[in-house]
Amino acid sequence: MTYPWGPAPATEAELEELLSTPRPGVGEALAAVDGDIVILGAGGKVGPTLAMMAVKALREVGSNAKVIGVSRWSDAGARERMESAGITTHAADLSDPDSYADLPDAKAMFYLTGQKFGTTGQEHLTWWSNAAIPTMAANRYRGVPSVVYSTGNVYPLVPINQGGSIESDPTGPVGQYAQSCLAREQVFSHAAHQFGTPVTIFRLNYAVELRYGVIADIATKMVAGEEIDVTMPAVNVVWQTDSNIWTLRSLELASNPPHILNATGPETIGTRRIAELLGAELDIEPTIVGEEADTALLNDSSHAHGLYGYPEVTVRQAIAWAAEWIKGGGRQLGKATKFQQREGKF
Repeated sequence: MTYPWGPAPATEAELEELLSTPRPGVGEALAAVDGDIVILGAGGKVGPTLAMMAVKALREVGSNAKVIGVSRWSDAGARERMESAGITTHAADLSDPDSYADLPDAKAMFYLTGQKFGTTGQEHLTWWSNAAIPTMAANRYRGVPSVVYSTGNVYPLVPINQGGSIESDPTGPVGQYAQSCLAREQVFSHAAHQFGTPVTIFRLNYAVELRYGVIADIATKMVAGEEIDVTMPAVNVVWQTDSNIWTLRSLELASNPPHILNATGPETIGTRRIAELLGAELDIEPTIVGEEADTALLNDSSHAHGLYGYPEVTVRQAIAWAAEWIKGGGRQLGKATKFQQREGKF
């Protein structure tokens, strides 16, 4: 089939270049704080390309401000790759209260760290990671404009014919992971009220690229001959270049009380439909199990789209690219989203 977009990135270097290329407005938003920027959790799935984009955007507008990536940096190669991209790295175990005194000062903070996978059976770690660590970070960076990653999991499941939850809808987290994420939001909300910290709460679900995300999860399962469970009937996704752009630009929205921003694509696409489209690209007939429920975890990101426009990469493009990447033997990060969970058990 002929598509209106070009071929998928052929290498991880090409992919990361695509994911980290800023658009107009990013550099201006970052430079406005007139100082260094710290990213807590910079070694995760999103952090590396977000930090790379921040550096590129600042340099484009003539700013020499540092972008400081904080992580354990247990992978020396990943740390070296970040530093070669112009990012200043700082090694710290954010679960250790003693690590905060040595964290660098900054004029803006992006909070990306959190615990999702393996939370069932280790609920104590989930709550420490998603509630206690944010408390220490919010205290360390009190008064510093902050963008805090959260998740659409803080909303309840909604009827698929209703559309997704909007920012003013009541929260209704299912399971301890989602509950602890709402606790993280409340910690930073308290920091806004107590310390005057300007905060944006960035409710992201689900970011996708070619090495992880809902689309890659389904494609990987299909190639391995595994069944596709469609009990979670539909999802929203957003290409990570776009979510990175929105993340960095949302620093301008930081306020007291916090500004809440849903972040996902405009399409609601069926899980079965993703599998069928991937099957056509991969020449694999998907094995579907389960029955579609009447409700799903869906976000309405009209507010973000009004601010920043629609994502540049559509769901169909991401599906075609993911299939091409996997057929070519492209690496996966091995971090499944577990999007199909309806009881909040990860």
